[in-house]
Amino acid sequence: MRNDILTSARAWIGTPYVHQASTKHAGADCLGLLRGVWREALGVEPVAAPNYTPDWSEPTGEETLWSAARAYLKEKPRTDAAAGDVLLFRMRAGSVAKHLGIQGKTGEGATFVHAYMGHGVVESPLSLPWQRRIVARFEFPEEGK
Repeated sequence: MRNDILTSARAWIGTPYVHQASTKHAGADCLGLLRGVWREALGVEPVAAPNYTPDWSEPTGEETLWSAARAYLKEKPRTDAAAGDVLLFRMRAGSVAKHLGIQGKTGEGATFVHAYMGHGVVESPLSLPWQRRIVARFEFPEEGK
């Protein structure tokens, strides 16, 4: 478990949702939250995030976010939950995976921190509907790549 990851993620709670942003207290989307936590825990981001639209990857069906997560994070079994893990979600069956969150509590009463349109950065219950959407689980590297 990486306590620094979860502590950092929780410090972003209350940040408004702003597409493509990654600035604590000013604005972030789900990728921006992860980018900000990376900077706080590991230093400089490994690559600059390209511009992306809200429907990115949907027209092509490419798993762009999943591929990037595999390149910079360590994939682990979906059932091996630990606080600070990065969760990748598929929001609709048959669509690309394009939502991210950071595991908060595990077990009964599980939670995750994420930037959610219309809500900003929040810690939400990892309810059964959310659990069913998880397609991959990752952990941050010990040091930046």
